[in-house]
Amino acid sequence: MGILNYMETYDYEQLVICQDRQSGLKAIIAIHDTTLGPALGGTRMWNYDSEDAAIEDALRLARGMTYKNAAAGLNLGGGKTVIIGDPKKDKNEAMFRAFGRYIQGLNGRYITAEDVGTTVKDMDIIHEETNYVAGISPAFGSSGNPSPVTAYGVYKGIKAAAKEQFGTDLLEGKTISIQGIGNVAFTLCDYLHKEGAQLIVTDINKAAVEAAVNTYGAKAVDPADIYAEECDIYAPCALGATINDETIPKIKAKIIAGAANNQLKDKAHGDKLHERGILYAPDFVINAGGVINIADELNGYNKDRALKKVDMIYDNLLEIFTIAKRDNIPTYAAAERMAEERIQRISRARKQFLQSEHHAISRF
Repeated sequence: MGILNYMETYDYEQLVICQDRQSGLKAIIAIHDTTLGPALGGTRMWNYDSEDAAIEDALRLARGMTYKNAAAGLNLGGGKTVIIGDPKKDKNEAMFRAFGRYIQGLNGRYITAEDVGTTVKDMDIIHEETNYVAGISPAFGSSGNPSPVTAYGVYKGIKAAAKEQFGTDLLEGKTISIQGIGNVAFTLCDYLHKEGAQLIVTDINKAAVEAAVNTYGAKAVDPADIYAEECDIYAPCALGATINDETIPKIKAKIIAGAANNQLKDKAHGDKLHERGILYAPDFVINAGGVINIADELNGYNKDRALKKVDMIYDNLLEIFTIAKRDNIPTYAAAERMAEERIQRISRARKQFLQSEHHAISRF
């Protein structure tokens, strides 16, 4: 399928190809939907195998942000940027300043923030060229690194899933397997440990695993063994697509709830979880704490207000579980339905408003 046909099929609004020869910038900005407001989504830097792979990733991630922002109740649409390059070797100030100028040229249609391969420092450089960037240093009145708030939201989401599946949101005595011990997952371990959960952890980064073992008394296992561990809850917090044909038969957990994006390799795998009675907390709902936190910056950042909004992840998930039971559909489908209905309601209201304005003007 060609790019324009793909964009038409999934109703994308805009794809911007950015290059700056002097700095080496090669970037793709994808804007999926701005019905609810400006598109908000982070900038990912990755050493993609091809330009096609980079474009595909940008489009896929942008659409995911539309659902994430809509389901979180934010007045923001979905967008995403990918920069082609090795984040360990290819970064330079001129690259991010050039990228900032491209964002500025979109006149507020797209707001960026950090993502995989980029940092708060990179956002500060982008901020030199545009105000349409969030997640910059607190010195500039921002919230800084969103990882702790993302972890808090995932923790609240795990409690909501436990409430639904076990009848109580208390996690004391529950065994939770965590795949990937990055910044978000390490903070999540702290929340879970304090509540009395037993932790099983894995990561290719041995130092991160050792830190979790020493700090939280976690049990460490090899990455390939995490799926088959006896546990109550499996929390994928690393790469996406870990819920697939190979892993689903191994999973013994009654709940899948974690911080990773795009956890289902395919929607059919969400169907399989539903058939097996495994409760899945849709990733774009449970991991929305970071984007909720960043979105609060647009109104002048207030940490207490941001955390209060993140608390709503708990109720959002309970609503999704209710829809899934009522309509006998998988939870991922219920979450998408909730997000799509919100976008459609706003779109209809906007059209009605414009029509009424047109009729009012035509009377004069």
